[in-house]
Amino acid sequence: MPMLHAKPERQGMHDFKVQNISICGKTFLADMSGALYWPAEKALIIADLHLEKGSSFAASGQLLPPYDTRETLTRLAQAIDRFGAETVIALGDSFHDCGAAQRMEPSDANRLRSMQEACEWIWVTGNHDPEIANWLGGYVVDDLTVEGITLRHEPLGAWTTHEIAGHLHPAARISREGYTLRRPCFIGNGRRLVVPAFGSYTGGLNVLKEAFDPLFGGEAFKVWMKGQEGLYPIATRLLRED
Repeated sequence: MPMLHAKPERQGMHDFKVQNISICGKTFLADMSGALYWPAEKALIIADLHLEKGSSFAASGQLLPPYDTRETLTRLAQAIDRFGAETVIALGDSFHDCGAAQRMEPSDANRLRSMQEACEWIWVTGNHDPEIANWLGGYVVDDLTVEGITLRHEPLGAWTTHEIAGHLHPAARISREGYTLRRPCFIGNGRRLVVPAFGSYTGGLNVLKEAFDPLFGGEAFKVWMKGQEGLYPIATRLLRED
């Protein structure tokens, strides 16, 4: 049976849809979609939507199906409904470039507005979208601190705590029993957390790459890996380099 499909007998499939993650004493729910829900704040946290990445590639001659924005917004709407979130916090690189919003299909732009009507919406700026137009709605900030937890796009260097960030698109690769899988993941150490990229056309950086060393190097960390049917804690001894 392929990895991430086998389930312990004492747990049902629904037990793997979300995983409890504690950051500096605060409880969060990591979702198999790649979103992070903060129950105490009724807030859904997502990172790296990279909306309109497909149209950006098309402009440079790399033709991709132009449905990434639609797919990403559909999954985001489902996550909002699933948790009943009242606030959405997007941790930067929500748009693939500064012209992405202008390239959105009217139906996608209308869907985004519809979601914003139901939730308080906060855009954290990123390196791909350092400026976000006012007409897109919501509040625009460089970072945000809520109950002592700082939410930002790019994680700061070593010894930073009380932080949730994106930017690095963390991914885990494991090999076991003849199977090899590489999937997006959450990575954290109880004091900080890096969330996976939520966008449909986003790649991933292996958590064993040196970019993660300043954040977790020399310290124990935990990984929660997205599977087809759930989100799974993965023992670090199973992690493999690309």
